[in-house]
Parts: sequence; structure tokens; C-alpha cells
Amino acid sequence: MASEFDRHFLLDTGSVLRFVKARTEYFPETANLVAEEIGDGNINYVFRVRDLDSGRSLVVKQADRLLRSSGRPLDLSRSRIESEILRIEGRLAPGCVPKVYDYCEAMCAITMEDISDYRNLRRELLAGKTFPRFPEQIADFLSKTLLPTTDLVLDRQQKKALVKRFTNPELCDITEDLVLTEPYWDYKNRNVLTPGTEEFVQEKLYENAELHAEVAVLRDRFMNCPQALLHGDLHTGSIFANLTGIKVIDPEFAFYGPMGYDAGNVIGNLIFAWANKLLTEPDNTAFLKWIRQAVAAVYDGFRVGLEREYDARVTLPLYWEADFRKRYIDQIMADTAGYAGTELIRRTVGDSKVLEVTSVTDPETRKTLDMLLIDTGAALILKRNKLQSGTAVANAFKKAAKQYDL
Repeated sequence: MASEFDRHFLLDTGSVLRFVKARTEYFPETANLVAEEIGDGNINYVFRVRDLDSGRSLVVKQADRLLRSSGRPLDLSRSRIESEILRIEGRLAPGCVPKVYDYCEAMCAITMEDISDYRNLRRELLAGKTFPRFPEQIADFLSKTLLPTTDLVLDRQQKKALVKRFTNPELCDITEDLVLTEPYWDYKNRNVLTPGTEEFVQEKLYENAELHAEVAVLRDRFMNCPQALLHGDLHTGSIFANLTGIKVIDPEFAFYGPMGYDAGNVIGNLIFAWANKLLTEPDNTAFLKWIRQAVAAVYDGFRVGLEREYDARVTLPLYWEADFRKRYIDQIMADTAGYAGTELIRRTVGDSKVLEVTSVTDPETRKTLDMLLIDTGAALILKRNKLQSGTAVANAFKKAAKQYDL
């Protein structure tokens, strides 16, 4: 039977109500539904649909064919990828992602759980709030969703089929350029530098041959190491939290790549929160102590989780050799530190910045913040193979801060 939703068009607050009724049985026929657009992104439209009588609600996220800001065409397959990744991650780490109720391929729309009981972690950290259970929860999520999707666990043919299904060239191209190329070679002239940091960036990033060689290694691994099924954009803006749990959202950049990329992005974004508070609220010792411990705990917890998942899931005797197991996990942890560094640098000098940086409006403080983040990022990249603990990763930031008497 034909439906108005058999062909793609952009939903609005009226048509999304008809869409939900046609596609799900989440609400009763007599439900008194209202909708509001809640998205603030550049490539999707997000609506919350709520029953005024019962209070029950859900969210519909629809992909657009065009980038809102520029009108550039976008591949709609990212929506299908996101819906499938959410289901996979939901099986591997129950309760840590929104539950998917429906995916409409024609409309490129995902109907999913409303996570209004959780708050955007980036904004919460910027407000100085702490989440005692978060380091353990995100480390657990990382280890449970990454290692089980590797060749060490999956049947070889199954893994190869997944690599093919989750090839995501358009969104990977964004990462390969904005994260792993342009911060070191501004060939598209898109970098945005804080006034007064131009010479510093020229020396530390654009003319730093040693750093270029190590970033090239990380770039090559990102592009040619289909190790595990990644979220692909796992920063604190795509994590929602409360005092009891987390919800990881927006995995539309998902693809098969090196595990350390996801873990490194989490750690890099925690360092943004740390750096912001160190410069803007240096007397907030409770937060500064917690965030330092959180950086270390996520790194260490991820390693412990990998070891646990490895011992529980890997069955091929060849992989039981202790030396291989250690080298395999050591490489993941080195990647984690390295990609934390690339995240710090790209969000500081690139055109896709974070609130922890842009909210600092005093010119001298902002200049110091930028240089501190670049120094920390470079140290994490260059020393990634020597950092053996979360404390060592945290100390890389502390050592860089000392240069600025912080």
C-alpha cells in the first residue's frame, strides 16, 4: 500500500506526527501528540514527539540530502549506517545507546528512544559538573563495542562483510582532511588561528617535520587499518550522561578503523574540559582533581576492559600467546594517545572548534589556551609509544601547562 513516506522529503513538526503514527505503535491511536524540532546540527533534522497525556516521548532523526550551511550534497547512506551501528552497539553494550524503534530507508529517518533524562556531557563539564562513574562507564563501552568487532573475535567472512557494509567514504574524507591533514598543511586555507598564535602554529605545526612524520603514521593507520567497528566521532558532545549512566549518540561517522581513534577522541575532549577550567577557574580544585583523574581512569580502564574482553572472547590459540596479546593492546593504547593529540590540535586550529575553546574570550587567555592545547597534542602524538599509563597521559598535559606557569 502506497504511503506518503515512500519517497524522501524533509519532515516538519506536522508531518513527523503522521510519520510516527504510520511507522510505529509506540503511541496509542488516541494519543494527543505534539512535536518540536530539537536539533542544532548542520546535516540532520531532529524532532521530539511527545504524548501530552501520558508524557511518553521519542525522537526522530532525519538525514538531509544537503548540508544546511552550504547546500553541499551529502550521502544519505550515513543514516542507514547510524541506525545499524546503534543496534550493534545496543547489543554489545546494553543501555549505553538510545534504543532504535524504527528505521525508514526511504525517508532516511531513525525513530529512537528519547534521552531527555541525560545531559550533553560537553556542556555539563563546561559548567563544572562531575560524573564519578563516567570514566568506568565510557571505558566499559569502548572495550565492549570495539574488540568484539575485530578479526580476533568475529568469523573472518563476517568481519569482511561488515567492513564492506560500513565503508563510509564521504564522512571518512572529512576526518582525513580536517583532523589528519589540514592542521599540519593548511592547503585549503580553512584553519582559523587565534590572533597572536600565527608564528607559534607555523613552527609547531606547519614546519615540524618530526610531528608530520608521526601524524602521517596515524593518518595511514586511520585509512588502512580496518581493525574494529568505530563510532567515528566520539567526543563529549556525542555523549550524554547523568549520575547513573551514559548514552552515546550520533555514530554516523562509523566505519572500520583503528580502535584507538574512538578512545583517543574521548580522552582529547576530556583534556579540553581540563584546560578550560585550568585557565578560567584555577581555584576550582575539586573539578580539576576529578578531570585529571578521569583522563587517567579512562585510559587505564580502556586497557583493563580490552584485556577482559580479549580473555573472554578470543578463541584462536595463535592469539593466546602472551607476547602477541601485549603487543596488540600496546598498539591500541599508543593509538589512543596519538589520536587524543590529533583531536586536541584539530579542534584548536581547525574550523570545527569546541565550546571549551571558543567560550574563552579574553585574548591573552585564549592565546595561552591554544598554545597549551597544541603543545599537549604534539606531546601525545610524539610520545604515544612511550606512554604506558593513564597517569603518564595526564602528566603530558601537566608538563605542558607548567611551561605557562599553570
